[in-house]
Amino acid sequence: MSVLQANCPSCAALIEFKSGSTIVLVCPFCRSAVARSDRKLEDLGKVAEIVESESPLKIGLKGSWREHRFELTGRAQLRHHLGGFWDEWYATFSNGWVGWLAEAQGKFYLTFYKPLPENVSVPSFESLQIGEEITQISSETTFIVTEKGTATAIAADGEIPYKLTPNEQSNYADLSGKDDAFGTIDYSENPPWVFVGQQILLADIGLENAKPAEREARKVSALAMGCPNCGGALDLVAPDKTERVTCPFCNSLLDVNQGNLRFLHALNPQPGDDFVLPIGAEGIFKDNVKMKIIGAVVQSVTIEETKYFWHEYLLYNPNIGFRWLVHSDNHWNIVESINAAEVEVVGKNANYNGKTFKIFQDAPAVVEYVKGEFYWRVEVGETVRAIDYIAPPLMLSQEQSQTEVNWSLGTFMTNAEIEKAFGVSDLPKPWSVAPNQPFSGSFYYTWGLIPLALLFVAAIFMIPLGGLSRTVLSQELALQPTANENTAQTVFSQPFEIKDNRNVRITASAPVNNSWANLDVDLINEQNNEIESVPIDIEYYNGVEDGESWSEGGQETDATMSSLPAGKYMLRVEGTWQDFSKPLLVSVKVEQNVMRGVNFGLAFFVLLIVPVLSLFRKFMFESRRWSESMFSTSGE
Repeated sequence: MSVLQANCPSCAALIEFKSGSTIVLVCPFCRSAVARSDRKLEDLGKVAEIVESESPLKIGLKGSWREHRFELTGRAQLRHHLGGFWDEWYATFSNGWVGWLAEAQGKFYLTFYKPLPENVSVPSFESLQIGEEITQISSETTFIVTEKGTATAIAADGEIPYKLTPNEQSNYADLSGKDDAFGTIDYSENPPWVFVGQQILLADIGLENAKPAEREARKVSALAMGCPNCGGALDLVAPDKTERVTCPFCNSLLDVNQGNLRFLHALNPQPGDDFVLPIGAEGIFKDNVKMKIIGAVVQSVTIEETKYFWHEYLLYNPNIGFRWLVHSDNHWNIVESINAAEVEVVGKNANYNGKTFKIFQDAPAVVEYVKGEFYWRVEVGETVRAIDYIAPPLMLSQEQSQTEVNWSLGTFMTNAEIEKAFGVSDLPKPWSVAPNQPFSGSFYYTWGLIPLALLFVAAIFMIPLGGLSRTVLSQELALQPTANENTAQTVFSQPFEIKDNRNVRITASAPVNNSWANLDVDLINEQNNEIESVPIDIEYYNGVEDGESWSEGGQETDATMSSLPAGKYMLRVEGTWQDFSKPLLVSVKVEQNVMRGVNFGLAFFVLLIVPVLSLFRKFMFESRRWSESMFSTSGE
């Protein structure tokens, strides 16, 4: 690697351009931005000191990307048009690549310059729309415009591969694609420059062991800051990232500009602005991650002239950045941002990570009150369009303004989980069903179906184990005419064998027509003369009324009794019938081991009670959930 040595045109100190791609070098002695050209060095002006943060990156750090080594040789710091700043690190690769490693809100993005063909252009900054799809950049990935804004170059250090002018403003657009693809359109040049890469973890570039830098001096200065309105001492948790802070003593909203505080206006808390968790509280969440509450916001939506409020807590951990804890109707959600390009909106629903989310709310969300510190220039009255989609226990949310669109994923948490995370007790109890609250009774109608399945399996196996039904008697018996319908006629069947442990069904049929026959059937054990009696009444009526045929009853009836002792039996049939003057021919049949299904049916309905009640509870639960929605239960 060739090194160009020269004297700083501002202070004459010896400076070195170590990389051939370096355009600007920040003089370490006088902080001048020195640009080199073919003929001379040019002093572009003084640049401010870098606002130090707890970033694990630093100039001189070496890593690798796709088996190519690189070194961080420069750093530019840019201010967002809505407040806050981000760092862009210049990565010089051993194979000649030039990469940019951007760091914002605890996330890292590695991008490379991508020249476009001569016949390909990107939309102008003015015509670019938030959410617009950009297909010109890559044939493999469709990018979505997630943010457009204006950046101001506020500080730099080391070597920079472009002509950085202090305090120069430039327009840009950030793009997101699937599989963590990321891109930026830089409108400071004409035609615009395009950078394409992806969101990464430090482990992806061999820097997983990089630790957050200690910024003790910065922390001390932050601790010493006092409110310009009342003089109260302010303790900022993230002084390098904070853009707005409220004074806990006088409720003033203050602007933070690199450690300099400016009074904006006083805040007037209203009833309902009290937060149940205090600023500074620390909670331990999934994967044993500890996060601290550094800010809190009261937001509202107005639906059918009724205003609904909820609270949001800003959580911070220097190693992973920011998260949100949302408290609404005493329900809780832990929320983190996701890649907008991974979300597919289809009609009124949205698809993400293989799940379909139903739309629940779509309304403007307004900031009503703030407390603590924030990484953007928050303001009371700030409004965004907020759309919520649900797939319990998850909630997919979109917040869109004129210059930015953000997607986040919330996960429902119970009061008990929040109490455990923060080591508190007696949090207010929920009074409604949350949009993404999961139904807790699903256990009963899912696992409750297992006994029903076992019942069916048992019934199937009982058929071969118990054997098939068997007819032990089939005989016709003739009842002779009698003096009147009250005089009984008695006949006996031939003997037959009955086996034990099997039920007995007696079936009798007679050719009655618009008449009746009452039979008293006795089952007589020939060995001990024990008798089991069952009544069998047969009646059948039919006719035509108003041109329509009708019938009632039947010419065959049966009766079943439980198992009897094994042995030889006979039937004694004593009968009376309506047409007593005529003989009556009665057919009798005796069967054993008859599959009746009564016990099965009773067991089935008993076991069905729990699943049915659980499904009813779920129906009522879902009704209560969707009664709070702007949309129907189908999400349409």
